[in-house]
Amino acid sequence: MKLTFELDKDAKRVSGKFVLGKRYAGGAGFAHGGVIAILLDEAMGKISKLSEERAVTAQLNIEYLKPVPVDAEILVEGWQESEEGRNRFRFGEIRDAKGNLLARGTARFVDLTRSKLDRG
Repeated sequence: MKLTFELDKDAKRVSGKFVLGKRYAGGAGFAHGGVIAILLDEAMGKISKLSEERAVTAQLNIEYLKPVPVDAEILVEGWQESEEGRNRFRFGEIRDAKGNLLARGTARFVDLTRSKLDRG
């Protein structure tokens, strides 16, 4: 999808503004649920760039709250709430231009960087 996110190192967040286009629409004319999952997974995954670690998605949960338009700008954000060992607990949101929450996700990422270092 060639998604470009802005990294805010001070706020420890990533964000991107997108107009998806009709090719990402599902049957009802709004964004397909799988596309919404991709957007949230990507936003939460980009958090790893802030700490220069390599982490992969281990669990992903999506709440579809309102239809996500494909023909209007949306804001996709991601951030990390906590970490335990190699686990990174992250959150993501999709909002419309008015700030309405359309979808949100939670995920657990596993840091592969430390795993490699621990093995020597």
